[in-house]
Amino acid sequence: MRNIFLLLVFFILTGCDRNRNNPGWDYFPDMFYSTAYETYTVNPNFEDGKTMRTPVEGTISRDYIPFEYTTTPESRAQAGAELVNPFKPDKGDIDRGRTAYGIYCQQCHGPSGQGDGSLFTSGLYPMKPRPVAGPDAAPLKDGEIFHTITLGFGSMGPHGTLVLPDDRWKIILYIRQLQQEVRQ
Repeated sequence: MRNIFLLLVFFILTGCDRNRNNPGWDYFPDMFYSTAYETYTVNPNFEDGKTMRTPVEGTISRDYIPFEYTTTPESRAQAGAELVNPFKPDKGDIDRGRTAYGIYCQQCHGPSGQGDGSLFTSGLYPMKPRPVAGPDAAPLKDGEIFHTITLGFGSMGPHGTLVLPDDRWKIILYIRQLQQEVRQ
């Protein structure tokens, strides 16, 4: 009897081993190995036969922050009045702003913010960009500059999909530093 019990325990323990050659038993294999449908393929599980479903109303995609303003001048002024830079001008944030400015802004606005970037000086861009360190940009509120970077203004295109919101604010800190250097 003891031998039969040990033999039974041995078979149970070795029968539960799971590897590539012997996957063992699966209870409810249709739940364990679910059928995956490609996004745009036919799916018999839904009445319309589509796999791609419309997101629930009000859904916001991950890492996306809605920007409630429009491209009108009134909306730009409203953004200037309502949006406040959450970052203080410390060395780390200004350095990050300098780096982001060098990546996204310097080609048009130039290293000193005077609108003399390489795209303009090489002749690839026919219109001289507005100086961000000039007297016209100095009185702008941080929210207006953030709005301009996000949605564009004049001949400048929108950069909201390219530049992270935190980097936009830090670019503004760096622009403020450029403006101070021009005044001195």
